[in-house]
Amino acid sequence: MSNSQSSFANSVPAKDYAAYLRHLLAGDRQTCLGIVADLMDRGVDLKSIYLGLFERSMHEVGDLWETNNISVATEHIATAITENAMSLLHPIIFASERCGRKAIVSCVANEYHQVGGKMVADLFELNGWDGYFLGANTPIKDLLQMVAEKKPDLICLSLTLYANLPDLLRHIQTLHEAFPSTPILVGGQAFRWGGRETLNGLPQVWLVGSLDELEQIMAHFS
Repeated sequence: MSNSQSSFANSVPAKDYAAYLRHLLAGDRQTCLGIVADLMDRGVDLKSIYLGLFERSMHEVGDLWETNNISVATEHIATAITENAMSLLHPIIFASERCGRKAIVSCVANEYHQVGGKMVADLFELNGWDGYFLGANTPIKDLLQMVAEKKPDLICLSLTLYANLPDLLRHIQTLHEAFPSTPILVGGQAFRWGGRETLNGLPQVWLVGSLDELEQIMAHFS
């Protein structure tokens, strides 16, 4: 998703966010996990942690990487720590009451940045949906098979690198030909660099700018 400011961001105190980001960039996994656990103990709601801590910090890490202010290794460590931190919330997230809706979330072929897609799938779960996350670099044939099997209410495609936009467009075309009535949500950091106009006029395709916006769309389908 893009780095639009979430309405939940202020629910995580500024000092906690600053400490988390500092330790995230330092590769200090234990301290980052401790900050997340402390926020949970203090009653900060899970949506706020996802939107105001995980999403916000990963956008900042992405900005630093794209401007060559941190190395690829630092970005990879920050991503791994974030995925570890997200797992702390999973017992609560997956215990949410089900609403009977399903979504498939996938990265397109040749896309190896998966943390954004995992956040999207977790947010579906938190809202009572069954969120099936297929991971990075998912071949289109496997995505088609899963859609045919699960019959989701929504298909979500994550794109981090702008260079992979042609792969995304091929995925959309193939999915629409096979499942013309199933809406497709598209999001990711890639759209900060362009490509929005390529989605204009595509049937059943919605561009989502943030996790906050995704929740609004979920409410529309619930």
